[in-house]
Amino acid sequence: MLLDFEQPIAALEGKLREMQQLALDSQVDVSAAVAALEAKIKTLKKETYANLTRWQRVQLSRHPERPYTLDYIEGMTDKFVELHGDRTVADDKAMVGGFAELDGRSVMFIGQQKGRNTKQRQFRNFGMPNPEGYRKALRLMKLAEKFGKPIVTLIDTPGAFPGLEAEERGQGEAIARNLKEMFLLKVPVICVIIGEGASGGALGIAIGDRVLMLENTWYSVISPESCSSILWRSWDYKEQAAEALKLTATDMLAAKLVDGIVKEPLGGAHTNVPKMIQALKKTIIKTLDELDALPHEERISQRIDKFSAMGVVME
Repeated sequence: MLLDFEQPIAALEGKLREMQQLALDSQVDVSAAVAALEAKIKTLKKETYANLTRWQRVQLSRHPERPYTLDYIEGMTDKFVELHGDRTVADDKAMVGGFAELDGRSVMFIGQQKGRNTKQRQFRNFGMPNPEGYRKALRLMKLAEKFGKPIVTLIDTPGAFPGLEAEERGQGEAIARNLKEMFLLKVPVICVIIGEGASGGALGIAIGDRVLMLENTWYSVISPESCSSILWRSWDYKEQAAEALKLTATDMLAAKLVDGIVKEPLGGAHTNVPKMIQALKKTIIKTLDELDALPHEERISQRIDKFSAMGVVME
C-alpha cells in the first residue's frame, strides 16, 4: 500500500526496475545510470521522511503492514504463553497479554491487538478494548507484580470501544482503576506506543516508569478526524487538526510527556519489520537494566512525580 506522499518515490523505483530489466534483456551496461538513480531514490527518501507533516506521520502509524503487538512479542521473545480472561465477564480479544522470555528473563507483555483483514479486525474489535480488556490487563499486571516480573505494554489503539454496552459495564471506571493501580506497581513498567495512541484507550495501559514512542506514531487525547469533526463538523480539516494537536513523537518528547523515541527504519516500521523488532527489543532490554538498578520505592516515587509534573496550572 502506497501513501500519497510516497508516489514520487514509487515512480523512481518503477523506473529503476525498468532499467534493471532492460539491462538483463539487452545485455547493455547501465550500471552507472542505475547507481545514479539508486542514489537519487535514497536522497529523496531521506528528504521525504525527514520532513513529514504530522498528518503524514498519523498515516504511517496506521499503515496496514506495520507490525502489531503480537508481531513484536513473537519476534522479540521466546516461550510466550498468552493468558486469557478478566475472571469476571469475558476474554477481550482486543487486549492480549502473557508471560514471555526476553533475553533470558521472564517479562509480562500486554498490548492492544489489531487485525490484518476484515475477519481479524472484527475478531479483535479493531484494536478497541472493552472494559473486560482493561480488567484483564490489570489482572495480568497484578500477576506479574506477585511474581516480581517486569511489565512491558505495547500501545496501538484508535481508542477504547465507545459502545453503549461498554459504558454500561464500566469503561470509564476500568480505565481509571488501571491508572491508579499502575502508579503503585512495585515492578518495573515500560510502556511503548507502537502505532496509534488515542485517548484513555491508550492511557489505560500507559502509566509506566518509562514511556517510549516509535518514530512514526502518535499519542493524543483525540484523533485528528474526531477533532476535525468536533471543531469544523467535518473530517476535511483533519490535517489542520493534526498540526494543532501536536501529537507526534517529537512533539510529545518536547512537551516531556514521553521519555524517549525509538527510531524506525527509513520509510516506517513496515519497510523492515525484523530490524524494527530488534531495535525495540534492544531498547527494552537496556531500559529494564536501568530500572532494575532502582529500589521499587524509588521507582514508584519517580513514576508519580513524573506524571504529576505534566501539564500547566493557571490560577
